This record gives sequence, structure tokens and C-alpha cells, in this order.
Amino acid sequence: MYRDQSFLDWPFFSDKHRLLATELESWCQQNLPVDHSDVDAACIDLVAKLGSDGWLKHSAVDVSSDQSLDVRSLCLIRETLARYDALADFAFAMQGLGTGAISLFGSAEQQQWLEQTRTGTTLSAFALTEAQSGSDVANITLSARREGDDYLLNGEKTWISNGGIAGLYCVFARTADTGAKGLSAFIVSADTQGFSIAERLHTIAPHPLARLTFDNVRISASNRIGAEGEGFKIAMSVLDVFRSTVGAAALGFARRALAESVSRVKSRELFGSPLIELQMVQGHIADMALDVDAAALLVYRAAWTKDTGASRVTREAAMAKLYATDNAQKVIDAAVQLHGGDGVRSGTVVETLYRNIRALRIYEGASDVQKIIIARQVMIGSN
Repeated sequence: MYRDQSFLDWPFFSDKHRLLATELESWCQQNLPVDHSDVDAACIDLVAKLGSDGWLKHSAVDVSSDQSLDVRSLCLIRETLARYDALADFAFAMQGLGTGAISLFGSAEQQQWLEQTRTGTTLSAFALTEAQSGSDVANITLSARREGDDYLLNGEKTWISNGGIAGLYCVFARTADTGAKGLSAFIVSADTQGFSIAERLHTIAPHPLARLTFDNVRISASNRIGAEGEGFKIAMSVLDVFRSTVGAAALGFARRALAESVSRVKSRELFGSPLIELQMVQGHIADMALDVDAAALLVYRAAWTKDTGASRVTREAAMAKLYATDNAQKVIDAAVQLHGGDGVRSGTVVETLYRNIRALRIYEGASDVQKIIIARQVMIGSN
């Protein structure tokens, strides 16, 4: 199958990144894809396997060292996993996103959780979204009321990835009536009294998703991540890191769609000749390759910028996420078209990619929201 690895020679990467990509490629060839018939079980098994084989060590900080998250490694891993199996990408990504607040802002005691998530013995979840506050994080209503040395949490979260199978939830709640400045972040264990799964949610590309209920959930103040009122800053900082990796996953989907299309047009004949001899088909392949490379440049620019010391990469991450996800949709749609009837046959690679890509244009900030973020960053820079 067609596979372009020339991007690994770009100056964004060091030798450790190139070695990582080579080793993960070999691992994926031996272990992916997995059986998706039981999505919960598949995710649990994937997290365990990714942990035991050492890949989850990249998903969170190592508490025994002073090293920070390497965003280029996160992106390379997500791109490669997504190219082989969307569920494997999901399983890896949630171990990182779910513990991102702890990695970046957690106390030494709180970071002990990372020993479990990095080894795959505990699954994690990022509980930010509510029914009326998806991209509008400042509108969160789930309350956290202080009672002595504890907090009482009441309300709901929805569309929470790993909901129902996670052991650790990073929950964002309102501690004061002051908009974005009134939010705080908390660690909630799945076995905490009053916490429950209200509903499992089903989508066109199956993932473990749930609506969560908090009914007088009592947690110690020591479970609060950072200071009271820092929840919005924490959430945005986490998204600043992991938003680029969503673009990387989309890039992996697009690369697979391009590879499947190249194989298809070389082997499929039309009017007595391979499809690739048609100039219109060549035009589609050229457009797809262009979109893939442009997305890769934006994704790895954002990751490199963060890794080389930038405190925030809001503009770069938003651009990477927006372009990579929207254009992966275009690449995959072209792949479906080039496959004809086989492109819409249930269970084929390109049909599966067609279903998998759509959610990436919504979660961690929908495409239209990314445009607002980019425009605001441009206006700030022009002052």
C-alpha cells in the first residue's frame, strides 16, 4: 500500500521522533485493527495493550522526571494509530486528554493517578461538555459548592468520551457566579457516591460516550486541580496541547484514504485502462495529496511551536485542527467517489473512514468556533 513517510525528514522532528514513528508503525502492523463488535471491551483492551507495550507513557507526564508533554510525539502517535484503527487512536487520545489537567497543573499527590493511566490500568475521561455549554465553556452550570474541607458537585455532563468505562474523570464545575472566572477543575473517581451514568450515547462511529449525573457528589478539596477559579484557564491550556492532536488524527484518516485511493485507481480498470490514466482521476489524487501535506505542515508546526517553548499555541492549534479535520473530510469524500459503489459498502475501509472523520470536526471545538478563535488571535496580533 502507498505510504509516504518523507514528512519525517522535515526539520520539525528529531531522531527520537523518527524512531518513535518507525517502532509504532511496526507495532500497528502486528496489533491493529482490533475487533470492534464490543466497543467498550475493545477500548479497555486497547488501553491495556497500549499501556503494557509502553505507548501510553507518552500520553502524560512522567512523575519521576521533569520532562513535559512532547506534543510532536502525541501527534505522531495519533496520526499513525488513526491510519490503522480509529478506535486505537481514540483509546490513546483519551488517556492523554483525560489526564491533561493533571499533567499540566496537578499536584504531586494528584499526579500519582498518572502511574495508573500511563500503564493502562485505569481509563480516564475529560468531563467538560454540558447540554448548553459545548464550545461555550464559560457557560458551564454543574455546581461545586464548598462545604468545609469538601465540595458537593451537582449537575450533569454529556458527550463524555470513555463515559461508563473510565475510572478517573477530570470534571469542570462552577464554584462562583463569575462566568469563566468562576470555574474550577476536580478529580472524581468513578466509584464516588452520587456519581452515575445516566445514559450511554450512540453515534455513527461507535465510541464509549455517556451522559453523567452528579447528585451531591462529595469530594475532598484536595481533589481540586489548581486554585479555585482556574478551571477555565486549565481547560483552555489542555485544549491548547491536545487540539493539535485532533488534527493529527484527521491527518491519519486522510493518509489512509489517499493510500486506499492510490491502490484503487492503479488496479481498477475503466474503458480498458487503469483509472489512474484518466486526467480527472489524476486531478483528484493531486488534490488529496496537496490537502494531506498542507494539513501535516500545520499540525506539526503547531506541535513544534509548543515543544520549543511557546506558552500558548492557540492560533497554531486552531489552524491545525480546523484545516486538518475539514480537509480530511474532503479527502475521504474523494476516496469514496473514486471507489464507486464499494465506497459506500458498509464495513469497507473508506466507508468506515467516512463515518469516523465527521466527529473530529465537532469535538474539542467545532470548525466554526476555530474560525472565531483564529480571527480573534489575528486581531490581537494586529494591535
